[in-house]
Amino acid sequence: MQPATQLEQLKQFTKVVADTGDFATLKQYAPLDATTNPSLILKAALMPEYKHLVEKAVADNLNANLPKSALASHIVDHLLVLFGIEILKIVPGRVSTETDANLSFDAAALIEKGRKFITLYEKNGVSRERILVKIATTWEGTQAAEVLQKEKTDCNMTLLFSLAQAVACAQVNAKLISPFVGRILDWHKKSTGKDFAPTEDPGVLSVRAIYNYYKKYGHPTEVMGASFRNIGEIQELAGCDLLTISPALLGELQKNTDPLARKLQPESAAASDMARLDLDEKGFRWLFNEDAMATEKTAEGIRMFNADAMKLEKFIAERL
Repeated sequence: MQPATQLEQLKQFTKVVADTGDFATLKQYAPLDATTNPSLILKAALMPEYKHLVEKAVADNLNANLPKSALASHIVDHLLVLFGIEILKIVPGRVSTETDANLSFDAAALIEKGRKFITLYEKNGVSRERILVKIATTWEGTQAAEVLQKEKTDCNMTLLFSLAQAVACAQVNAKLISPFVGRILDWHKKSTGKDFAPTEDPGVLSVRAIYNYYKKYGHPTEVMGASFRNIGEIQELAGCDLLTISPALLGELQKNTDPLARKLQPESAAASDMARLDLDEKGFRWLFNEDAMATEKTAEGIRMFNADAMKLEKFIAERL
C-alpha cells in the first residue's frame, strides 16, 4: 500500500483550501474551499482559457446604466463573481471573494460591496452560505464585518498580521480570519537579516498565538493560515482550523510521504497563559500602531491589492 502523502495526512486534521483562481489546479488537489484575491484573479484573467469569462462579464454589463469611469469597476465585480461561480462547481465548500482594497477605510462602502457580491451570487443560484466576503482587517473592516455577519453574510478577514487584529475580528463574530504567515516572515527577515527555522518562524508563532487565544477564550471565528513561503511553515501549523495553500506548495505536500504530526490542538491551547483583551477603537488603534510589522504589512498589502485591482480594471476598460 502507498504511504499517505503529507497533503492527505494534513487533510485529516485541517481543512485544506487552495489559494488560486485556476480551475485546473483546484481539480488536481481537491481542496475543500478556495480563496481568491485581485492578484490571483488578474493572473487568471490574463490566461487564454479564461477569456470566455472576461468576455461574458463585459457582454453582460455593456448596457449597464453607468458612467464609463464606473463601468470597468462594475464589470470587475461581475468577473470576480463569475470566477467564484466556476470555482464552486469544483470545490464542495466555499469561495472567498475580495472587496476593493481602496474601500479598506470606508465601512459603509465595504458593507455595500459585500451586499452586492451576495446579490450577484444569489441571482446566479449560489446561496450565501458558500460565500466568504473578504475584507482587509482595518478597524473599519471589522465594523463592516459586524454588520454583514448580522445579515448572515460570512466574512473572511484578510491582511491580518497581529493578535490585536485577530481579537477585533473575534469581537464582531467574523466567520474566518486569514493571518499572513509568509509576509510576517518576510518582514522579520528583512529587519533582522537572518533566516528562521520553521519552529521559530515569526509568522508561525503569530498564528499559533492567535489559534491558542481563540480556543482558550471560546471564540468560534475560524483561523486560516495564509501566504506561506515553504512547507515547513505548513507542517508547523498542522491542526490549524484551515490553511490556504498555493499550488506550488500543494504540489510539494503531495510529493512528500514523511509522517506529519499534528502541532496545534484545542486542548493545549486551553492551557496557554494568554491574557484576555477587550478592544474598543482606541485600544485597537494603539496596539496596532505599536506593532510596526503589522502596521507596515497591512498598509503594504492594501496598496499591492489595489495596484492589481487597478491593472484588472485597466484590462477590462481596454475591452469596452
